[in-house]
Amino acid sequence: MRTYQLVRTQWLPLSVDEAWDFFSSPSNLQKITPAKMNFHIISMSGGSSMYAGQIIRYKVNVLPLWRTSWVTEITHVDEHHYFVDEQRVGPYTMWHHQHQFIPKDGGVEMTDTVTYAIPLGPLGVLAHWLFVGRQVSAIFEYRKAVLQELFAGKGQPTTHS
Repeated sequence: MRTYQLVRTQWLPLSVDEAWDFFSSPSNLQKITPAKMNFHIISMSGGSSMYAGQIIRYKVNVLPLWRTSWVTEITHVDEHHYFVDEQRVGPYTMWHHQHQFIPKDGGVEMTDTVTYAIPLGPLGVLAHWLFVGRQVSAIFEYRKAVLQELFAGKGQPTTHS
């Protein structure tokens, strides 16, 4: 199985507490996901507070005509530092997404590290080269722009790579 990794770091003019409150709420995921993905949460175990073991079920368009179920589990939570969600059911063979928060320069440096694999062997490698890699990257570029807009009133964000 071939795996891919995407790492994106963004500084936000928020305290770690504010960042944690926003990103640890699964309901905010829809706000930072491109509309064309038609992302909707179907159910969350245990209510809206994140915890290790929480199961979240979504419906999402991964391609224009392909709507699918996506089930993730929150596998690790270290409050105000990081959390990890992993796909249990969905379009990827593997999806491991770590969200890390570090106080920096009067705000918070947020790093998303996504390690993923796609099915179909050599066809999956070709699909990644043709569009999947660009699609995953575009989702996180969209998030970056939305987050800058959402929190612009808190100060002027700068991006660190």
